Amino acid sequence: MRYDYQWHMARARRRRGARKGAGIALMMFAGIVGGLALERALPRAPTIGAAAATAATTDSAAPRFDLCFTGGGTNCVVDGDTFWMAGEKIRIADIDTPETHPSRCALEADLGGRATLRLQALLNAGPVTLVTAGRDTDRYGRKLRVVERGGVSLGDILVAEGLARPWTGRRRPWCA
Repeated sequence: MRYDYQWHMARARRRRGARKGAGIALMMFAGIVGGLALERALPRAPTIGAAAATAATTDSAAPRFDLCFTGGGTNCVVDGDTFWMAGEKIRIADIDTPETHPSRCALEADLGGRATLRLQALLNAGPVTLVTAGRDTDRYGRKLRVVERGGVSLGDILVAEGLARPWTGRRRPWCA
């Protein structure tokens, strides 16, 4: 059997390279895990759509919202005061809008549809800030948040446009 020095050296280089690559990958993985652990340990507000929420923050890359047509979703508007963001269902805490499914009268159906479309337009207009509002979730498991842009509540905009009411702690009927 003949010993090939060139082949042996090339094989050794490949092995060292593989070990080096594995070491780099391991260091990157450790850095990511450490960063995530540090992120969870520090008190910080979520970006829009984050799982946990304690304060407020702005997401610089605002997602695009569609309308939700079936079940839960990612980045879609359910109705005038509820939307999905990255798998989280969020209820706008400072307003009440007319129901859309099912609505109890034609006026509620019309206002609810308009409120839904307006919320979609407001969310698609740019980055928003989510602010916790007392409780973290409601009885349906939705995250309760005040949604703001530039310090102005999107709920207040819907109220000013006649598409919502300020939340008073309980629902009131929209039909006369």
